Amino acid sequence: MARATARIVRFHRLGGPEVLQIEEVALPDPGPGEVQIAVKALGLNRAEAMIRSGNYIESPDLPSGLGLEAAGIVHRLGEGVEGLAIGDAVSILPPPSMVRWPAYGDYATFPARHVVKHPPHLSFEAAAATWMQYLTAYGALIDIAKLHKGEFVVITAASSSVGLAAIQIASRIGAIPIAVTRGRAKVDKLRETGAAHVIVSDEEDLESRLKQIAGADGVRVVFDPIGGPIFLPLTAAMARGGILIEYGALSPEPTPFPLFTVLTKSLTLRGYVVHEIIGDPARLEPAKAFILEGLEAGTLKPVIASAFAFDQIVEAHRFLESNQQFGKIVVTV
Repeated sequence: MARATARIVRFHRLGGPEVLQIEEVALPDPGPGEVQIAVKALGLNRAEAMIRSGNYIESPDLPSGLGLEAAGIVHRLGEGVEGLAIGDAVSILPPPSMVRWPAYGDYATFPARHVVKHPPHLSFEAAAATWMQYLTAYGALIDIAKLHKGEFVVITAASSSVGLAAIQIASRIGAIPIAVTRGRAKVDKLRETGAAHVIVSDEEDLESRLKQIAGADGVRVVFDPIGGPIFLPLTAAMARGGILIEYGALSPEPTPFPLFTVLTKSLTLRGYVVHEIIGDPARLEPAKAFILEGLEAGTLKPVIASAFAFDQIVEAHRFLESNQQFGKIVVTV
C-alpha cells in the first residue's frame, strides 16, 4: 500500500532556524512527468536559509516548504515518466522553485527531468551533496568562463561546498586554483582539496598576493559569491579582458563598481545563477556528463562537513549560518 502521509519541514513565518518545524501532511500523488522519491539524505544550501528569512530571489507562500537537493529511492512515477523505475537510487538537480518542489521531507516529488541515476558507489549523503555545488561551479568556470589548462582562477569563499567544487573542477582540467579564505584554520584542508595557492584575506593583502602569484598578466577568471568591498582588490589583480562571475551576495556591505578598472582592462562582471545551466538542455547535458565522469573517476569527491538527523533540522540550519563548515552539510532521513 502506498504511503498516505509524509513528514516535511515547513515554516509558517519568516525568521531564524527556530521557525522550521516538522509536520505530517497528506502525501499527494506525483503529477504527469513527476517522480516521487523516498528521501534518504538532503543537501543544505545557503539559499534555504535565505528563503526562510525572506531574503531570497523567490518569495515563500506561507506556510512554505523548502530545500533544493535530495537523494533517495524512486517511490512512485507520474504519468509519462520514462527511463526510471521504482526502486532506482537517484539524486536531484535543483528545481527552479523550492516552493513548488520542496526537498525537505521523508518523501518529496520532483520533475522527472531533474532526477538523475547517480553512480552506484556514491552514498546517499554524497549524492545529496553533489549537484548544486558541481553544476554551479561547472556552469561558471567551464560553460561561461571557458577556463582552460594552465590558467589561474581565483575562488573566494573557498571552503564552501561550491568553492571546494570549483577547486576540484579547476584541478581536474589542469587549471591553477587560487583559494581565498578569511582565516588560517582551513588552509591545510584547502591545499589537500587541490588549491595550488591559498590566500588568508584577514591576514594578507589580497591584491598584492594575487599579483605576486599571477604576475604581471593578472588573473583572467574570478569566481565569487561575496560581493562588497572585495570587488576592488579582485578587479585590480585581474587580467585585461578578464571575467568576474558573481553567484551570491554574502557581504552585507555595498558592492562598489570599479569603473576605471573595468574600463581600462575591458573587464566583464557577470551575474550568474545555476538555473541558467539547469534550464538549458544543450548546456546541462555536457555538464552532467563532466560531473558523472569525475565522480566515477574519483577526481570529483563531495566533501561532507557534517551530517545531522532529520529531527535536527533546526540545529543543521544553525550550523549552516555559523560559517564554520568545510564543505557540505547533509541531513539524513
